[in-house]
Amino acid sequence: MSVLEYEGSNFLRQRLILSTLSGKPVKIKKIRSSDENPGLHEFEANLLSLLDRLTNGTKIDISVTGTTLLYRPGILIGGTLDHDCNLERSIGYYLEVIICLAPFCKQAVSCTLTGITNDHADPTVDFLKGTNLPLMKLFGVGDDLELKINKRGASPGGGGEIYFHCPRVNKLRTLNFTEPGKVKNIRGVAYATRVSPQMPNRLVTSARGVLNGFIPDIYINTDHLKGAQSGKSPGFGIYLEARSTKDVILSAECNSLPKSENASVDPEELGKRAACALLEEIHSGGCVGSSSQYLAALFMALGEQDVGKVLFGPLTPYTIEFLRHIRDFLQVTFKLEAKTYSGDQMGQNIGSSKVLLTCVGVGFSNMSKTIR
Repeated sequence: MSVLEYEGSNFLRQRLILSTLSGKPVKIKKIRSSDENPGLHEFEANLLSLLDRLTNGTKIDISVTGTTLLYRPGILIGGTLDHDCNLERSIGYYLEVIICLAPFCKQAVSCTLTGITNDHADPTVDFLKGTNLPLMKLFGVGDDLELKINKRGASPGGGGEIYFHCPRVNKLRTLNFTEPGKVKNIRGVAYATRVSPQMPNRLVTSARGVLNGFIPDIYINTDHLKGAQSGKSPGFGIYLEARSTKDVILSAECNSLPKSENASVDPEELGKRAACALLEEIHSGGCVGSSSQYLAALFMALGEQDVGKVLFGPLTPYTIEFLRHIRDFLQVTFKLEAKTYSGDQMGQNIGSSKVLLTCVGVGFSNMSKTIR
């Protein structure tokens, strides 16, 4: 089988995910070849270790300098596994990969991941639980999908723990999701670990100060943890989601920076940032949030051989590159239509321009599924 070749360390996860699903080997060269610290970093090697445990028969060859990676995927097995995530990245970095692969494993995936649950660089576990899991259910992934936060761990010490369970599926459902509806309520959670218990309340008050002028139905839960459940480092943050009349979920989050970065920010400022980020996300609109566009595009491409349509907001650079990789690995191309709205039936502005993505799925079947 021919080997797809790429250069550079960018979009490594995209290439590994699509290689594993399509069964096509991939070779990545010149990984940080000109950096002071060339080659794969520890968190990337940790991700390869996780993929190796999630599959059977995967062959991973890394050059002596670490600047060249040859990945030959095996069969997705799944099952029960425990994994310690590298503290250079949060659990969300690894969980996004598992979410893409778990529905197509031979056995239902039940995994316990330990490390950093909330940081500013990657999607937090709250974001993935509130946004990506409902999106998976729209594509037909089972109702017993579960993501539970046992312990929270802020950067840089970590100490958090989550449990993720995903059932296996045979085929994904074709999705036609083109009506975003109107925002009916806002929900969220403000968390704090190893800091004053007043921090979550200050975050909530600040966020509500911005959002109360737009909608009255707002409920933000507070989650202050202490002792063994609070991890090893102090931190705080807030996650917000807006739900529409058509079951669209748009979300945003903000988290404090670790002390090592010497960039302290008070909770009032953080709450305002999160609220403004949510308003910006609502303005961008669409039926899928900007940070979940890649997952919707992947599941559309893997769906049954029927026409699927999903309305996106402005495409992110990450999504654009993912669409190119889908074309390379799965030979699926999307039709993109710009949708510009000057106003709705009530004459009100309904946000920025949208993009309607249309494609015919490859009819991907879970060949690893046990037949009884």
